[in-house]
Amino acid sequence: MFTLFKRLITLLLLGSMLHATLLSAKEYSKIELLELAGQQRMLSQRIAKDYFYIGQGVNVSKATKQLKLSLQTFNKSQHILSKNIKDDEIQNMLMFVDMSSDDFTSIVKEPYSLDNAALILDLSESMLEGNQYVVDALKEKVKAHSSTLVDLAGKQRMLSQRIAKYYISYQAGIKDKNSIVQMQEAVKSFNKANDLLMANKSNTPAINAQLKRVNRLWKIVYKFYLNIEKGGLPIIVYNSTDDIMNKMNKITKMYIQLEK
Repeated sequence: MFTLFKRLITLLLLGSMLHATLLSAKEYSKIELLELAGQQRMLSQRIAKDYFYIGQGVNVSKATKQLKLSLQTFNKSQHILSKNIKDDEIQNMLMFVDMSSDDFTSIVKEPYSLDNAALILDLSESMLEGNQYVVDALKEKVKAHSSTLVDLAGKQRMLSQRIAKYYISYQAGIKDKNSIVQMQEAVKSFNKANDLLMANKSNTPAINAQLKRVNRLWKIVYKFYLNIEKGGLPIIVYNSTDDIMNKMNKITKMYIQLEK
């Protein structure tokens, strides 16, 4: 009986190892890599956002879990991108993002302080710029209408988290003019992309239904975000931007299916 049990355990372990090998051996299409690089943009903002929320003692349990998951997802996706992209220029940028992410990971695990917060804010901007470079380079290689839609919808995910990042960082004491300007620019960019996506003629009924849900929520909450100087609504901002991010993530995946 004990021998049989050991065999069953061995088979289960072998099955898990085979599954992991198959996952790591998956071949990614160019548009899937584009979407993955776009997701990295969002994670650079979400990690910083969660660090600020934890530091302010707001939504701590949820932010802590999300921060841990974001770091794991970022590192895994970075590995996939590095392994599957052969272009030398993109590889150089991926190495830069790797170095920045090491600093990022180290600081977010330290106790919150204004000095660390300022570093996190700067690093999140550098990583966003680096990942945007990768997205733009991959987009050139895809050369399909759907790549523009995947990029645009994916960027909305990032903007939602960027909005929350600047909202909470301002409340945390980084009350400079740049935070207000970046918030205004993020809202303006989201508005513009939202209109373009809703007007896109190749949308399926399912995509249009999801976009209408985003639009309905956005039209209510974006005014809260612009009221960054007044503050006072950190949980509403956290939950609403996450809701928008999740919906836009679903829409981005649906645009990938159009390419297939």
